[in-house]
Amino acid sequence: MNSGAVNIRRAARGDEDSILGLIGELAEYERLAHEVTATPALLAEHLFGDNAVAEALLAEIDGAAVGFALFFRNFSTFLGRPGLYLEDLYVREACRGRGIGRALLKRLADLARERGYGRMEWSVLNWNQPAIEFYQSLGAEAMSDWTVYRLSRDGQVPELPPPAGPKYR
Repeated sequence: MNSGAVNIRRAARGDEDSILGLIGELAEYERLAHEVTATPALLAEHLFGDNAVAEALLAEIDGAAVGFALFFRNFSTFLGRPGLYLEDLYVREACRGRGIGRALLKRLADLARERGYGRMEWSVLNWNQPAIEFYQSLGAEAMSDWTVYRLSRDGQVPELPPPAGPKYR
């Protein structure tokens, strides 16, 4: 699979199985396979449906998917402009070192500039030194003053207890 040229394209309806396969590989790499509950139908709805909330790019060699970037728009109150949040970037191990990750990030940066976005952001697992070094080689900076928080239980946002103190309306 290392023989052909790399093609980066926007994912489209019909790519759900390829994307889900890459998500599964990423989850294995990140030691989080037990957390994957995505299905082709959910990807179709949320990436390509009438109310799509995310987008994806696919990297292909000879028509076979070898990597992807899944992203969505966020917003910076300080900049007063939207931004691009990269949820996942993954390249199959056998295809790493060919510039595919860099090509995916370049396409994302181009899209962000075309759309007038103020920045790109993403998270990296603290133990993933190869990814950290790769991002730093591109000039990305770790936001060491920030900690990511999450509210999620079994793939759903849990109900929170009411605030203590005076009653809220």
